[in-house]
Amino acid sequence: MADQEQPMTVNIVTPDGVVYNHHAEVIVASAIDGDIGIMRGHEPIIAPLKIAEVRVKRVDNPNHEDCIAVNGGFLEFSNDLVSIVANSAERARDIDLRRAKYQKEQAEQTIQTARDGNNVDDLDRAEVSLRKAINRINVSEHK
Repeated sequence: MADQEQPMTVNIVTPDGVVYNHHAEVIVASAIDGDIGIMRGHEPIIAPLKIAEVRVKRVDNPNHEDCIAVNGGFLEFSNDLVSIVANSAERARDIDLRRAKYQKEQAEQTIQTARDGNNVDDLDRAEVSLRKAINRINVSEHK
C-alpha cells in the first residue's frame, strides 16, 4: 500500500511559530497520564502534555534522536501526523545552558522566599519555572 510507505510527520508549534517539523519513525512524549510512544499507524489520540522532553527518532538518520524541551501543551495524532501545540518549546541545540541554569537558580531562590513568606501563588509559579528550567537543562545535554 502506498500509505504504508509514507513516514509519520511531527510538527511542534508555539505562539512564535514552528519549532520542529520532520518525518519520524517514533515519537515519545510525557502525557499527564504517563509516557506515550507513537509510531506510524497509531490510533488517533489527543493528550495533554507535562513539562518534559519530547524525543523524536527521525527517518533520515535512524541513529539520531532529536530532543525538544516542551513546556506542557497538547499532542494530537491522526493520519500519521503528530501535532504538538505548546506555549513554548526549544530544540536541544537552541537551548542556552547558562541561561537555563540561571533560571533554575532564580526559581529555587523564589521558592525559598515564597515558603518563608507562606506565599502560595508565588510558590506555585516558581515551582513551574523550576520544572521548565530543569527540563531545558536536561534536554540541552542531548545536543
